Amino acid sequence: MTVIEEKGISIRVDEDGFLVNTEDWNEDSARILARREGIDDLTEEKLAIVTFLRDYYRKFEAFPILNYVCKNLKQPRNCMNEEFINPMKAWKIAGLPKPEGIHFVTVDSGHKNFIMEECC
Repeated sequence: MTVIEEKGISIRVDEDGFLVNTEDWNEDSARILARREGIDDLTEEKLAIVTFLRDYYRKFEAFPILNYVCKNLKQPRNCMNEEFINPMKAWKIAGLPKPEGIHFVTVDSGHKNFIMEECC
């Protein structure tokens, strides 16, 4: 477990970078997690995506279909890939627990399009 301290905020993440206590999430912690994932600017579009992921998870305790996120936010069809490259980055920034039994794999050589696969 790693403790990240920044601007008076202290959050704990596990060895994979997932927030240990999902209740510690807020916009400030999201920005810290985003920087940790290499995203320096958490735009309104990106913040809308991570907020949608949090709300969806609270309701269904699952990762949504990627196009469903974009459609509901009235963003371009591949908004998850365009905004975050790997959707797991968005999940981490949303402060949600590591999804068990799934991972994302790229379907192109440019690593711009991902699909979710079940594993293990």
